[in-house]
Amino acid sequence: MLSIYSPALDGRQECTVPDAYVFDAVRSPRGRGKKSGSLYATRPIDLLAQSLRALSSRNELDTSLVDDVVIGCVTQTGDQGACIARFAALEAGWDLDAPGVTLNRFCGSGLQAVNDAAAMVASGFYDCVVAGGVESMSRVAMGSDGGAIFDPSTLWNVGSVPQGISADLLATLGGITREDCDTFAAQSQQRAADAIEAGRFSRSLVPVTDRLGLPVLEADEHPRPGTTVETLSELGASFETMGRQFGLDALTKERYPQVERIQHVHHAGNSSGIVDGAAAVLVATEEAGKSMGLTPRAKIRSVAVVGTDPILMLSGPMPATRKALRKAGMQASDVDLWEVNEAFAAVPLAFINELEVDPGTVNVNGGAIALGHPLGATGAMLLGTVLDALEDHDKQVGAVTLCIGGGMGIATILERV
Repeated sequence: MLSIYSPALDGRQECTVPDAYVFDAVRSPRGRGKKSGSLYATRPIDLLAQSLRALSSRNELDTSLVDDVVIGCVTQTGDQGACIARFAALEAGWDLDAPGVTLNRFCGSGLQAVNDAAAMVASGFYDCVVAGGVESMSRVAMGSDGGAIFDPSTLWNVGSVPQGISADLLATLGGITREDCDTFAAQSQQRAADAIEAGRFSRSLVPVTDRLGLPVLEADEHPRPGTTVETLSELGASFETMGRQFGLDALTKERYPQVERIQHVHHAGNSSGIVDGAAAVLVATEEAGKSMGLTPRAKIRSVAVVGTDPILMLSGPMPATRKALRKAGMQASDVDLWEVNEAFAAVPLAFINELEVDPGTVNVNGGAIALGHPLGATGAMLLGTVLDALEDHDKQVGAVTLCIGGGMGIATILERV
């Protein structure tokens, strides 16, 4: 029996629906998203296929029982075109009965895939769905698929700016300083370094190998241990020239006239890294899992997605999280550990301030500033990360949230079982 809050029904309603459980989650290491990165020679279909293969192998999964393979991928062109979800499943040697679909909700794609899987299972129409994501940013450059988000005419018509400008606007509105961002970034690097040294990613991490089975990449290669606030302070703001010389700062004034001058505080060192990576998550009903001899690790309590102002596009995690908490009948204080994607340092900092959460519970193993942000895969990776962290710290409730291009936010709340 699940209690669901619905404004349309004027309160809570009791109804019988299946619960969606997470049985396992795996991910690849994140490789630097450039030609010199370790994963540049690995096709994205192979990157994803290896995560799918690892998920099925370690769970002895009968892939003929998988109702769908739902994969997030943002730049769906070139090596990542033509429904990579279906062809990666075939490449992984999965049963022909396992179909596939590829979706794009920008940076939220990987988590959207998990949320869609949970909704499919909770609807009762599906019993077992594998979700995840993939992005090879070294081989398929961000933006190479074109589209309206890169069309200056559309940006002016709908009122939108590049994400870096939005991040600086978010910081300015929230009184978040350059020092705040650099301090948070250095902390992300230190937490990631500590997590790697302690082996906290080992439960989910699946090394990438070549066709001969030889290791290509066995650990995340983007972190820069030893990063300090002092070294970060030497970097120039990345979006200041763009904002002030090309009129983009002025565009924001139409929507936020109270901002006299945007403080440009973000740079490469306190923003997410460009990387390659893939992830896969097994979602099913409790009954389906039992029939396959599997034990659930967590239950999906609620999911949410929202639209926000496309100029202040990176504020989405706050309303998305509030919506997910409301759906679950929970408060922010009920969440033990948070994963708030570090697209830019101001995003988790604004989230901490607005929802009044303990900074010590947010991104306890570092985040995308240190580890990188493989667009379509990140959300699924973060879900696995928070699940592992809950088990490591013997905590119960975790939440994942990401800001999204175009002005959106997404969130998922899960509870250990």
